Amino acid sequence: MSIFTKIAEGEIPSYKCAENEEFYAFLDINPLVKGHTLVIPRREVDYIFDMNDDELARFQVFAKQVAIAIKKAFPCIKVGQAVLGLEVPHAHIHLVPMQSEKDMNFRNEKLSLSAEEMQAIADKIYSEFVK
Repeated sequence: MSIFTKIAEGEIPSYKCAENEEFYAFLDINPLVKGHTLVIPRREVDYIFDMNDDELARFQVFAKQVAIAIKKAFPCIKVGQAVLGLEVPHAHIHLVPMQSEKDMNFRNEKLSLSAEEMQAIADKIYSEFVK
């Protein structure tokens, strides 16, 4: 069982931003910028392109809904999307609020935010998602 499966099942705490029966979104614990969110399928699948077409389509639509909530919570020019991550064998999408393309550089120094600030960020995104 991957760490992301444990997060989606509530076995490991996370900063929840959005969820439905199939997908879960939570803050990246090493964010590039405030609002950097990970979106995962609840079903454990390692590679995004191993998802069947219908599931992948629903995954992208869910990610879009999360991106809209992020943009409302953290006004930005666009919300960037990246699919990478060889460290965790569980498909995931990074959603990153962007003021410039530099915000999507994963070599940038990561933010160090307090637990209170992370929770406030997640709550802000979640409140926009459920509207």
